[in-house]
Amino acid sequence: MKLLSLSELELHMNREYFIPKPYSKTLDNGSVTWSSPSNIALVKYWGKKEHQIPENPSISFTLDYCKTTTTLSFSKQEDTSEFSFEVFLDGIEKDDFKPKIETFFIRIEAYLPFLKGYHFKIETSNSFPHSSGIASSASGMSALALCLMSIEKQLSGDISEAYFNQKASFLARLGSGSACRSIEGDLIVWGTHQDINDSSDLYGIKYPFDVHENFKNYQDTILLVDKGEKQVSSTVGHNLMHEHPFAERRFEQAHENMSKLISIFKTGDLDAFIKIVESEALTLHAMMMTSMPYFILMKPNTLEIINKIWSYRNETNSKICFTLDAGANVHILYPENEMENVMEFIKNELVAYCQNEHYISDQIGFGANQIQ
Repeated sequence: MKLLSLSELELHMNREYFIPKPYSKTLDNGSVTWSSPSNIALVKYWGKKEHQIPENPSISFTLDYCKTTTTLSFSKQEDTSEFSFEVFLDGIEKDDFKPKIETFFIRIEAYLPFLKGYHFKIETSNSFPHSSGIASSASGMSALALCLMSIEKQLSGDISEAYFNQKASFLARLGSGSACRSIEGDLIVWGTHQDINDSSDLYGIKYPFDVHENFKNYQDTILLVDKGEKQVSSTVGHNLMHEHPFAERRFEQAHENMSKLISIFKTGDLDAFIKIVESEALTLHAMMMTSMPYFILMKPNTLEIINKIWSYRNETNSKICFTLDAGANVHILYPENEMENVMEFIKNELVAYCQNEHYISDQIGFGANQIQ
């Protein structure tokens, strides 16, 4: 018999916490709708273990405008050996979405035992174009997880808001790792970190410490450099960290940057914030360029934008900075009091490097909302 390490035992016990007791109520049919936002990581998660467990902790700003709205309709059926569901995006049936949702349902069935007792109709739409190059997995999977939790709440009759959000984040993670950071806001931590009490590899938590006014109402303008599908998926990229020559040092760096951000958020030190955020973005892409096989997701215009941002900051003493996801698009972060000047700079200097001059103006948000 295999003996579990202490960390493995803790994970096992925590997973058991999300397995429900027998339901006290029944439901024949109904529907529920949730809207859930995307998020942008400041300290990046890149590399994961089994069961969607991150190799390092991360922290993100929850967004506001960039979100997915999902209506989940359900009708009682005889329990079968298969999941029964259909998926629609903007009213168009999307069979190519089904394998990912099937995998998600397989992963969460132990925690939501009602899944095979219903036929589901999943109707989803994004506030941003599906081809915009913005990953919708975080907002999409978190919205679906919240809808499923609403059904469980009706079946159970009594679930606290804290447990509801925690389990929704736990489930969302099993669909897409970063989705666990989209349930609440405005700053969310995912991954165990020694300086952050109650942080967990299994779900996201609200950042528990003081945050200076400098970081309130922070703005994020997303420059859409490339709307095409990435040539290397995030899942493949994460897996390439297993044999990466610099992986262990990268994971240590993420822990160090998380610790540094605690004092930065407290004091409002925007210059120190900029250094960590931009370094994290470039380190993420450095890991991609030094994996085997290696790959590059940035485009020439990504680099043009970065250099323009650096020049503008040097010339104006602005507190503007950039970050990147696993793609070519650039997130421009800046304090609210700079909005007018930064937007003028974006329109005059940067939109020319965007595909069809497209960009999205967003800001910090505070999590998902139930619509019905």
